[in-house]
Amino acid sequence: MARANRRLTHAARYGRYAGGPDPLAPPVDLAEALDAIGEDVMAGYSPERAMREFLRRGGTDRAGLDELARRVAERRRELTRRHNLDGTLEEVRQLLEKAVSTERAQLARDVDLDDGDRMLAEMQLENLPASTPAAVSELGDYNWRSSEARADFEKIKDLLGREMLDQRFAGMKNALENATDADRAAINEMLGDLNKLLAAHERGDDTPEQFDEFMEKHGGFFPERPANIEELLDALARRAAAAARMRNSMTREQRDELDTLAAQAFGSPDLSQALAQLDGHLQALRPGEDWGGSERMQGGEGLGLGDGTGVFQDLADLDELSEQLAQSYSGSSKDDLDLDLDKLTRQLGDAAAADARTLQQLDSALRDPGTMKRGSDGMLRLTPKAMRQLGKALLRDVAARMSGRQGNRDVATAGTAGEFSGATREWAFGDTEPWDVTRTITNAITRTVGERGGTDAGIRLEIGDVEVQETEARTRACVALLVDTSFSMAIDGRWVPMKRTALALHTLITSRFRGDDLQLIGFGRVAEAMEIEQLTALDAEYEKGTNLHHALLLANRHFRRHPTAQPVLLIVTDGEPTSHLEAGGDVFFNYPPHPLTVALAVRELDNSMRLGAHTTFFRLGEDPGLARFADSLAARVGGTVVAPELDDLGAAVVGSYLGSRRGDGTG
Repeated sequence: MARANRRLTHAARYGRYAGGPDPLAPPVDLAEALDAIGEDVMAGYSPERAMREFLRRGGTDRAGLDELARRVAERRRELTRRHNLDGTLEEVRQLLEKAVSTERAQLARDVDLDDGDRMLAEMQLENLPASTPAAVSELGDYNWRSSEARADFEKIKDLLGREMLDQRFAGMKNALENATDADRAAINEMLGDLNKLLAAHERGDDTPEQFDEFMEKHGGFFPERPANIEELLDALARRAAAAARMRNSMTREQRDELDTLAAQAFGSPDLSQALAQLDGHLQALRPGEDWGGSERMQGGEGLGLGDGTGVFQDLADLDELSEQLAQSYSGSSKDDLDLDLDKLTRQLGDAAAADARTLQQLDSALRDPGTMKRGSDGMLRLTPKAMRQLGKALLRDVAARMSGRQGNRDVATAGTAGEFSGATREWAFGDTEPWDVTRTITNAITRTVGERGGTDAGIRLEIGDVEVQETEARTRACVALLVDTSFSMAIDGRWVPMKRTALALHTLITSRFRGDDLQLIGFGRVAEAMEIEQLTALDAEYEKGTNLHHALLLANRHFRRHPTAQPVLLIVTDGEPTSHLEAGGDVFFNYPPHPLTVALAVRELDNSMRLGAHTTFFRLGEDPGLARFADSLAARVGGTVVAPELDDLGAAVVGSYLGSRRGDGTG
């Protein structure tokens, strides 16, 4: 056992989880997303567009795609505004100036130097070309008197070689600092073998063994450890293409100076030639890379060749992220949110990657068949389960608004059962009352003891053991919610509150008062009984007419189908009736309201009263004509009129429904 523990200790390795979504993370919370999506759907958006809009905006505590795109763009601007491409040339100039200055000082104080030699050396230094590359070339065979000056001049050749290698192989500049001749020879050998391998691959006659042999010999130059030649090509080509874009972004003068200096790298043109050959192979094998792009670098911070290539790789990463973010919400047909989290982490940090990961999880969860599903037309739709979740959220908001109102029933605890009587009875099919757990377990124990003579074998519940708590009889309600769907509801900002109210009431009745029967009736030019999914997805249409007469006809038909239930009539409108159904089924419209239209609506309202309906008008807006009309009708049938603010409409309707069920008509 001790040996096993030691093996476990030595074998165990702990590090940052990198295998995809964290398996221990809690499931993503869809409540906020569904609420926002539902709001947009009710406003007329398709569910798919509403989902994309939510991902674009983000949530309360997380950035959305828009914010990530803004950060990507800002990071890109920062890189181009901070840097320029003169870093290597400036470093060479400084080394050259230091070497020449040190040499002049040595000539001035060297008393043993022949005067003619001194004068000749001073003249050569004095008449150096203004061009840095030309001056470096002219001093290539200069006889340096100062060892310090000679060392600084040699640093130029070393710097150029390291920078040129750093362009193609990240990290070479630092790795080759103070490199020996043996190090340079190893570099030249690696480049020669690499060009041979790529040439063979270009011809199509390379083998996996050749790649393995190359990596075994030169693998130390490739810390990313490519598994095959294609991975090697991808890594090299991305870096080389970034170097090409950096070169394209330089002025012609800068390019010419660097080309002249390249021949001095490591003291010979061999490196420059080998790298040019490498670039040729890479361009032939990876023509899809961006070899011709360029950037305008406007900053004051000079970039060396290696660091500059890294910046151009960063710019390419940022461009790719920007494209991914744009495709993610611009109507792309993809069913997943495709973001490169590794690149986001490198460019924007862990927090941005965490936000993106959450958005991906939300996207995946929202596309789950339990939340959204594609119809036969290919469009996403909210499932009944999602509608229930959305309705519960709306109902919680209604409950919160009602909680401070005197005498209102607690929506959160309202249910199908009445008040408990204290008695119990055997469960029967269709019962919704809660179990009496004590009586149920006692029944099971008693039966088990009687059958087996003891309880050692355990207790198993049977259906005959179950007893439920009896409740007092409670009146069933038959509810008709009439909602105005005329165009004025949409243009005056009442469309979404109306739909939210309908969904909240629907959720309350179907989850807490399952014995009640609710019918939703929308009335514009004509009226129509609707399912909740149809009403919440209803688009506003420019259609003249408010046909309360037709809506009341449908409501009364609903009441007559449930003769033993208490009728509850709830009417949400922002205008007087302006249309009615004629005997032949045609629609009559007139504005201002025609006396016949009003008379027919009043007749059907009287019929509702004779059926025993509790009637409440919810008057929206400040139309004095509607106020007079609603007040007179409510007085005629013993109903009430409520004029709620839009934010309180749901609470007012639900409160009125609960009050009507109690029989007091209050909300």
